[in-house]
Amino acid sequence: MTDRAAVEALPRSVVERFGSVDGIINCAGVIQPFVRLNDLDYAAIDRVFDVNWRGTLYMTKAFLPLLLKRPEAHVVNISSMGGFLPVPGQAVYGASKAAVKLMTEGLHSEMAGTGVDVTVVFPGAVATNIAVNSGVNIGGATAETSTRKVYPADKAARDILDGMERNSFRVLVGPDAKLLDRLYRLSPRRATAFIAGQMKDLLAAHR
Repeated sequence: MTDRAAVEALPRSVVERFGSVDGIINCAGVIQPFVRLNDLDYAAIDRVFDVNWRGTLYMTKAFLPLLLKRPEAHVVNISSMGGFLPVPGQAVYGASKAAVKLMTEGLHSEMAGTGVDVTVVFPGAVATNIAVNSGVNIGGATAETSTRKVYPADKAARDILDGMERNSFRVLVGPDAKLLDRLYRLSPRRATAFIAGQMKDLLAAHR
């Protein structure tokens, strides 16, 4: 995902094998070590942005010319609940997902009048084991499991595909994402304080 040349070569390989491309779902992502921004090194920052932001950008730009040639096509980019709600200890992760959010919403406007629909997805806590898959050790607990019940990955996938089929502008995945989206719209400061309180113990354990 972080190798632009490799990503740019992918559409030709896919077309050679399958003949055409009608849609892409960009869901690759990693979290940062669960530490405050002051304690986060630049190597971790670069890795998060390279995978979450640049990988999504590379894939979108690489495949968009092919998608524009199709009678109907779709781009789905996975942001995060952390892309609209700040999570202490994941400030850079959230920033990368906020970049995905705004880029995708901007692309949605740019594709008006074409055959390409664009959807941005905001998952909450989903059982993808993202901490382990990101190589982040947070002491046996994960940001997914420390404060709330996680949403099954198969249900999350179904929600995303259903949103894609409906040409939804945005899809909220999981009850926590839906609840906190409403709370953040009502009172950003209260929502920020709430999530900070939920994450306080986890963050304190990684001083």
